[in-house]
Amino acid sequence: MTDGKRHILRDIEKLCPGEFAITACIITVTIAVIITVVKEQMKTDIEIDPQKEVYLFLHGRADLREKAEIALITYGFPKEKIVTASSKNIGKVGDYVVMLWRPPNPDHIKIQEITEVKEVEPNKMFGFWKGVSKRDLDTVSLE
Repeated sequence: MTDGKRHILRDIEKLCPGEFAITACIITVTIAVIITVVKEQMKTDIEIDPQKEVYLFLHGRADLREKAEIALITYGFPKEKIVTASSKNIGKVGDYVVMLWRPPNPDHIKIQEITEVKEVEPNKMFGFWKGVSKRDLDTVSLE
């Protein structure tokens, strides 16, 4: 074993159990912060193509349709690309899902990209969307 490794082991052995736990917590928190920063950086590097179809989920809030469409148009999506999502009308890989978030009183729109579409037997609640996988890309305020 090299001197460096022996030195580290000796230092760890000198720590009392409480100090070791604190050190482990500090290391864990540091790793979590680094992972979060990297994930946020990856999100900001994503380019959204406004020429793709956008499937809008209103989650029962039809009263917010116009507000949502205005927010999406301001974001850069053309009105003709905004499609009201239904249980039978699903998109394809690369299209976007936008939904009023967080039901029942949404204050923003979550933008997601469709990453996979599997053939499924539809159920009553989600229909064919049950087989659609998505990843979060961005959010837009409804205000």
